[in-house]
Amino acid sequence: MMRTILLAAALLLTSTLAFAKTVFDIPVEHYGALPEKSLVSLSRSGDLIAYRDTSGGDDKVVVLNLSTGKHVTSLALGEVKPNSLRFVDDNYLILVVSDNKRLYRVRGRHDVSAAYSINLKTGDLHQLLTPGYGIHSSQTNVGRIIAASKDGRYVYMPAYADDGRYHLYRVDLEKRRRPVAHQKGTPDTINFFMNRDREVVARERFDSKRDEHKIQVRRDGKWKTIFEEETAWIYRSYAGLTPDEEHLVMFAVLGDTNHTAYYAMRLSDGHVGEPMFSSSEKSVVGAFQTDTSEVEGVIYSGFKPDYEFFDKKLMARFKGISQALPNNIFTIVSATPDWSKIVLLMEGEQSSGDYILYENGSLDLLTMSRPGIPREAVASVKSDGFVARDGLSIPTLLTTPVNASEGPLPTILLPHGGPESHDQMGFYWLSQYFSNQGYLVIQPQFRGSTGFGVDHVLKGRGEWGKKMQDDLTDAVAAYAERGLVDEDRVCIVGISYGGYAALAGATFTPDLYKCAISVNGIGDVYDMLQADKRDYGSRSGVVAYWEDVLGNHETPSRKALRKISPMQFVEQVKAPVLLIHGQHDSIVKVDQSRDMHKALKSAEKDVTYVELKAGDHNMSKGENRIKALVAIDSFIKEHL
Repeated sequence: MMRTILLAAALLLTSTLAFAKTVFDIPVEHYGALPEKSLVSLSRSGDLIAYRDTSGGDDKVVVLNLSTGKHVTSLALGEVKPNSLRFVDDNYLILVVSDNKRLYRVRGRHDVSAAYSINLKTGDLHQLLTPGYGIHSSQTNVGRIIAASKDGRYVYMPAYADDGRYHLYRVDLEKRRRPVAHQKGTPDTINFFMNRDREVVARERFDSKRDEHKIQVRRDGKWKTIFEEETAWIYRSYAGLTPDEEHLVMFAVLGDTNHTAYYAMRLSDGHVGEPMFSSSEKSVVGAFQTDTSEVEGVIYSGFKPDYEFFDKKLMARFKGISQALPNNIFTIVSATPDWSKIVLLMEGEQSSGDYILYENGSLDLLTMSRPGIPREAVASVKSDGFVARDGLSIPTLLTTPVNASEGPLPTILLPHGGPESHDQMGFYWLSQYFSNQGYLVIQPQFRGSTGFGVDHVLKGRGEWGKKMQDDLTDAVAAYAERGLVDEDRVCIVGISYGGYAALAGATFTPDLYKCAISVNGIGDVYDMLQADKRDYGSRSGVVAYWEDVLGNHETPSRKALRKISPMQFVEQVKAPVLLIHGQHDSIVKVDQSRDMHKALKSAEKDVTYVELKAGDHNMSKGENRIKALVAIDSFIKEHL
């Protein structure tokens, strides 16, 4: 099961020397398929390892003894989408899944999460919280776990009660029993925080009708408010407790640098001190936590994930790992509580995704996530950048085909989704597929992207279809001027917001692109906002956020939203358009692509539409991702 990293490095060197004479004809299905191994998790003892395995046409959870390699148990997943695996101890494994379904007396379809307990001794499985059995029947998120009990018999999970209040329940891991309310909440409670003794010490509340966001602590059997503010949507978040359990860790913007950082909010009085983790060059995007609410460290954003921990020895350990293979990026996947064993996902130079075990100062290769893609065929991903027309610097990733010829290359412009997200330098199946086909792939982190400071994010407010789109146009011009891009062979491709950007490119700059591909994209921004109002309520935090993003602190008018909607300008389209959309997409409704298809057909434009049966927003089903990529492959070869 395991090989030392030294052996892997030797194999890499041998393959590299031979590659100059090698051409890789990799089936498109190998890029579209889900990783064969994923969701890797270590048990607390470090003796067991669990992972999702999609090899051989199956989709299952596998548990092995790490030292002997012996099989412990397996579980077929069926049609559900697995989200995470988590050991309570060597006796119980928790599987969190989601499924798109209809709910009783609730309009439309919804992504519904659930958690299951797997008894590793008997193989028995049961759902931990079930809507309608001790909790409200019409709720979608019943898979969240805050902590496990010290004896390993129970977990603590939040959910809505029949009366509409949000409680923290104690749920039995051994058998299906009616859950017990461990700590009662209110209808506007959204989170609970526990200490090591499994006592609830704080809770978070948000009332969208009153625009009230507050933190309360439990003292002498009563709740005391230590912080509150008036806001239409939540812009600061709380990760958990500091190791001394005297502070709540708050995620917010860092002073004048406009980068996010973690602050300590004192539980006794709500006082916020200096940042615990911060950087003037990058923002904090996530926290590392134990199986309670304790925060151990943070993740920094940018093209490469970076980490910082309270424990200085752990900091030194991770820096040593990163320095050992500087051309790769490492993501921490799982670890034992004492960090003696760490599972890392390695991507980057000649790696399509390798799971590495760190133990006793050594690195061992556990498994490859995509064995169908040879290491030598993994294209180089490098950070770069250009200056937009108004002087703003736009960080950019370039994926260049292996052994690319000199001179301009046919190009794929690949804007990310979100739009408030960012790309990283790891193995991305879509950009690697395009690179394998001989295309230069450009991924601009246009204004509005996260990861490069709050200023960069805020410059995107109110700029859909305008300056955000100009950044994409300027990317093509900048790299064409450097002699990298063949301006006569450029296609714009994107998923979600990237799909919107692809359609905006085809309509607002129709002479720039030879083709456009939108996957789960938005054609009508006004209709998108109206759908959110129907789903969440016109005064919800979700709608308030989108109105802020689209209107830059002002509620955007219907006319303003129509003006940035590609569907209103289909007559301007010149290039062929491919639309792909998941039938059950709950983030961007499938009607967006259906209506865009009708509009383009009515305007007698060259358009192809592929609908993915039971597909979701992230194309989480392997067969749907393959179907989408096969359609993209055919379309690109015809039009670019």
